Amino acid sequence: MRTAPHSTAPGTRLLSTLASAALLAACTTAPVPEAAPGASAARQATTATRAAQQAALARLPRNDAQAMEDARRGLIASADALTVRNAQGRPIWAMQDYAFLAQETAPDTVHPALWRQAQRNRVSGLFQVTERLYQVRGLDLSNMSILEGDTGLIVVDPLMYTETAQAAMALYYQHRPRKPVVAVVYSHSHVDHFGGVRGVVRQEDVDAGRVQVIAPAGFMAEAVGENVIAGHAMGRRALYQFGMLLPRNAQGQVDAGLGKAGAPGTLGLIAPTRLIDKPHETLHIDGIDIEFTLTPHAEAPAEMVMYYPQLKVLNMAELAVHTQHNLLPMRGAQVRDALGWSRHLNMALHRYGSQAEILIAQHHWPVWGQARLRGSLARQRDTYKYLHDQTVRWMNHGYVGSEIAEMLQLPDSLAEDGATHAFYGHLKHNVRAVYQHYLGYYEGNPAQLEALPPAAAAKKTVEYMGGPEAVLRRAQADYVRGDYRWVAQVASQLVFAEPTNQAARQLAANAYEQLGYQMESATARNAFLQGAAELRQGVPQLPRPGAASRDLVRNLPLEMFFNYLAVRLDADKARGQHIVLNWIFTDTGEQVALNLENSALTQSPGLAPGANATVRLGRATLDAIAGQQTTLPEAMRSGQLKIEGDAGKVAALMGMLDRFESVFPIVEPRPERAAASGRPAAPQ
Repeated sequence: MRTAPHSTAPGTRLLSTLASAALLAACTTAPVPEAAPGASAARQATTATRAAQQAALARLPRNDAQAMEDARRGLIASADALTVRNAQGRPIWAMQDYAFLAQETAPDTVHPALWRQAQRNRVSGLFQVTERLYQVRGLDLSNMSILEGDTGLIVVDPLMYTETAQAAMALYYQHRPRKPVVAVVYSHSHVDHFGGVRGVVRQEDVDAGRVQVIAPAGFMAEAVGENVIAGHAMGRRALYQFGMLLPRNAQGQVDAGLGKAGAPGTLGLIAPTRLIDKPHETLHIDGIDIEFTLTPHAEAPAEMVMYYPQLKVLNMAELAVHTQHNLLPMRGAQVRDALGWSRHLNMALHRYGSQAEILIAQHHWPVWGQARLRGSLARQRDTYKYLHDQTVRWMNHGYVGSEIAEMLQLPDSLAEDGATHAFYGHLKHNVRAVYQHYLGYYEGNPAQLEALPPAAAAKKTVEYMGGPEAVLRRAQADYVRGDYRWVAQVASQLVFAEPTNQAARQLAANAYEQLGYQMESATARNAFLQGAAELRQGVPQLPRPGAASRDLVRNLPLEMFFNYLAVRLDADKARGQHIVLNWIFTDTGEQVALNLENSALTQSPGLAPGANATVRLGRATLDAIAGQQTTLPEAMRSGQLKIEGDAGKVAALMGMLDRFESVFPIVEPRPERAAASGRPAAPQ
């Protein structure tokens, strides 16, 4: 287990991990250790799991063969043998890691529908979609789409990492004329769709006007801001969602639903030079017309779809891909609006359904033919509308989210389409997300309002059930019967009641593992298998996150920067303290007053009279400290940062800041800490 959060000496840390750790955690992936934990402890599928897989095999969607045909169509050059390395020579992307997927029949340890999705996502390389339109797929979680203009290239979504984007462009140029990139389009604000931009274009070419960078309205705030406040928690949970620490094999990570997931590379961001801020807007770029339509607050807060009329191609960004998406990522995020999502899909269907002949997205493979395109959009639209309407209907009958999740299944007319299956999302999780969107976590039973926290509740539950030995004996019998859902619940209670009980840990791990094997959802599978690995091997020991992308740090709005500073405040250390600090940014002209009072750190624009101290610096200096390029003392010695007034108050405030660890326990109780200030101990 990790130790409790701590702070380093005052004056040495100011903001050195302020944005860096949070933004790295926001990138949906996390550092991968040299050796994946738990690989040797994996078990085979049990009789009950084999029976479940056989039953699932009989329910496979009927269009599987067409989907694989579409995934392979237009392949110019495969990337199966390509290994992408970072500056240190370490592999960050290698599709050969998934060579085991060449086995045609799904093994008993993988849901047969997920196995086929994983096989389709393994088809990688350079593809021609139609005249003047190419895609590089399988070199990152997302796709890079390349439009050939009259004199140059328009790149839509430059992948997540500089290294994979460079490899994608190199693969393209091996087979197509070496035209310069004249425009980059960010379809939306998730990092796998913009983080590789510096592998495609140079900042100086953008600054000189030789390259346009186009994005939807609100892009910058969402791109740099998503997950900052809760970035550490989200980053830890992302390890479960994407299975980053699991071995790549049939008993580990086989897919991420949207594609494969590699190790982190170098993130970048170049600010847009042109924002699409009208609901519908057309630009003519190097001989190519692009009709942009904003689709905010569905899959991403800032997103847009595109229609290329000369090519008769509709690009749905990430609103219509070959999976039911998630309405609430397992890593955590704000709940997505299923009703709005369905409305955007309906708009696209009616606006472009009679014009477009090819449907593409920034994940997965295209759909060719107007009739198939219309049918695909309609089924995607109806999937999100069905989830929304039926959840709300049962909600208004008084059923709670956990009950509705057990009741709803897609109708056969939707389930026959593989693209509606929740390979990336999870049907039960999506139902709960709709419930949360309207009513929140509280299901109306007042017993929830003062429920005991997990460890205390587990101890009482196990005691009431006759003690650990009795619970373990009964749970082991249920495991033999294949009742893994219940065994996972009750064995988890045992682990939280007695974390060192090895029999309980192994039983919980075994149940998690069998549930993972049975999951059609890649993200649910990854979560169960990562939980099993940690029960067997312990919490992974990872290094603290290093410096985040400097591009992301310097584009972080100052208000968000200080909001993140505030959530790191240790309330106990701040008790009884009142500190007011003025911050003057000499290059941007911004002025902010920080006020510490009542163990809360707030900010206000402008300067506060009677402040304890005034900190003068440039925003570039703040960014350098946050990016770990310099430190507070070094900045003071060099004259880049000056403190007027009581410098001890600055040091005192910085000494009150928590430093978050890379990982914390999830499937076992956290180390006990003293109750936070002002909060009584949990009742027993």
